[in-house]
Amino acid sequence: MALTDYLDKGASLGRDAPCLVAGETTLTYGDVQDLSWSVARALARSGIRAGDKVGIISSNDPIAFASVFGIARRGAIWCPINPRNEADETRQLLDLFDCTCVIYKAAYAPLVQKIAPRLPALRVLVCIDEDSTEVPSLERWIQGTGGDLDDAVAPDDVAMIVGTGGTTGLPKGVVLTGRNIETMSALTLMGYPFPGRPVYLALAPLTHAAGVLCFPVMAKGGQIVVMAKPDLTEFLALVESRRVTHTFMPPTLIYMLLQHEALESTDLSSLQCFWYGAAPMSAAKLEEALTRIGPVMAQLFGQSEAPMMISMMPPADHFNADGTIATHRLSSAGRPAPLVTVAIMDGEGTLLPGGERGEIVVRSSLVMAGYYKNPGATAEAGKFGWHHTGDIGYVDGDGFLFVVDRAKDMIITGGFNVYSAEVEQALMQHPAVQDCAVIGLPDDKWGERVTAVVQLRPGETVVPEDVMAFVKARIGSVKAPKQVEVWPDLPRSKVGKVLKTEVRATLLG
Repeated sequence: MALTDYLDKGASLGRDAPCLVAGETTLTYGDVQDLSWSVARALARSGIRAGDKVGIISSNDPIAFASVFGIARRGAIWCPINPRNEADETRQLLDLFDCTCVIYKAAYAPLVQKIAPRLPALRVLVCIDEDSTEVPSLERWIQGTGGDLDDAVAPDDVAMIVGTGGTTGLPKGVVLTGRNIETMSALTLMGYPFPGRPVYLALAPLTHAAGVLCFPVMAKGGQIVVMAKPDLTEFLALVESRRVTHTFMPPTLIYMLLQHEALESTDLSSLQCFWYGAAPMSAAKLEEALTRIGPVMAQLFGQSEAPMMISMMPPADHFNADGTIATHRLSSAGRPAPLVTVAIMDGEGTLLPGGERGEIVVRSSLVMAGYYKNPGATAEAGKFGWHHTGDIGYVDGDGFLFVVDRAKDMIITGGFNVYSAEVEQALMQHPAVQDCAVIGLPDDKWGERVTAVVQLRPGETVVPEDVMAFVKARIGSVKAPKQVEVWPDLPRSKVGKVLKTEVRATLLG
């Protein structure tokens, strides 16, 4: 399936049904289809060919997301760019991807004007919501684009190229095919509840997980309610007023939602599936969410290179057969997805038996085609015939996958391997802790000392020694932090992940 097939499938269930909704704006499936054809024709008239790369720089916006389907109809390749990136990171990504066209919101015009002269492949600029003599608005650009145009097909089935971000060095471009997105969509629809037509609330950036989740929703003819920015007060109001059935949120925002004063008074009864992912979630906070938000929490575990669905934990898997919360598996990432083979591998390429810890490796049509123009990194990620996730984990006797750490975040202290995620889970059980990050810092005695930085719930205070004792009582002295720092907030990526590289740099600085 091409990206347009999800839109066309939804439209076949009723062109007049709402597709993309934001505030007072409603685009029906027919509206989005018509706009996609106009954008495709305008791209063709502007000299954009099948296989060319088209970047979109926009906050969550229905017109911007509808334009994705015009790019796909032309056989061009969608390159989503997070608008919160720094200017140089955006320039690096657009240059790396060889983007020939950029479609952007007027709010990002200064950014585009700054970087465009340094993008040699760039030929076409279109501003979604503002017209000027230099750059046409989308409305003016698509005028007079009638006539026939057949659906074009991108070379090698490439649907999109996603930037990995530059937090660990220069960004890489993850090449995702139509087959990758089809596998992800099939897994989503077979693994999670989807009775009737879904109403999906997109709060997180459509450039990331929240965006690709739109495709399976569209295949069901569902409605996508788009939020321009992550406002939790508005989020709760929309869940109630729009009778939202599905939504996605990273753990950091869920922690904030659990603190929101309007949570208890909001009618959340329409929710069927509340996905969480993109970072590990505290088991203690997840148990609270299952009680206070409802029995609808649903985990997904993946990465840009194998989007969303390496393993899955639908709402039912959070509970035992007798209806009690399955606390013993709340820190797992669920079971490997039906169309995905997951194994645990040591550094020499040997697959390890159940229960042993090693790198999580994957085989599936979910896995990317490779990194764009980076054969060395592609070969490294595919060593021994498996895709290497860079995550350390194990599979328990019930077939549940546990992700214990990123390989690069493992701490070696006093000759012992300490997984930062395990220490973080213990810290998150402390009633005063809202969020935390655990890293290893150089230490003359231990080699590395386990160091914790905590962000507290509003109005709370702690004594560092008491926090150390709290963790020691739960996981022992070797894993307990030797140093605890209290910060008002933690540095985060554009999608809410805590940036441990920045935490480490600050503490070492």
